[in-house]
Amino acid sequence: MKTTTNNNLQKNAQQAYTFAEVLVSVLAVAFVLVSMYAAFSSGFNVIRSSRENLRATQIMVQRTEDVRLYTWSQLLNTNAYLVSPFTEVYDPLGPTNGGFKYYGTLTLLPASSMPAAYRANMRVLEISVRWTNTINGSLKPHSRALQTLVARYGVANYVYGPR
Repeated sequence: MKTTTNNNLQKNAQQAYTFAEVLVSVLAVAFVLVSMYAAFSSGFNVIRSSRENLRATQIMVQRTEDVRLYTWSQLLNTNAYLVSPFTEVYDPLGPTNGGFKYYGTLTLLPASSMPAAYRANMRVLEISVRWTNTINGSLKPHSRALQTLVARYGVANYVYGPR
């Protein structure tokens, strides 16, 4: 039979945690968890915003490439070829009609916006895209714009031959 002495009881009592120590450790763990949640939430918002901006850039580049394949006469006949305004969806292959929509415009600036030496052979094309999404329950409008020069003797001559 083993008997315990007073020294062993005092030693076991000293090994327990106090309420203050437990409270501090719980608060430290709670702070770390809240910080991790905030970091993940912020990271996901940055990724979502980057994807939206990338899709807007993709739409503008797609329209730019379409315009570069127009002949000069097609380009100047803006009513038939430069369809503006236009609408694109966030995810064209998405199951729910692609999510939110991007609204864009194509504007061929008049020849007077160019220096005199280039007016007969170049134009400035402006492409702008805007969209609205919901962030934390509030609507946030976004927009992107692109300007490019289109030349009379550009890519279309290589594709279709001189005209």
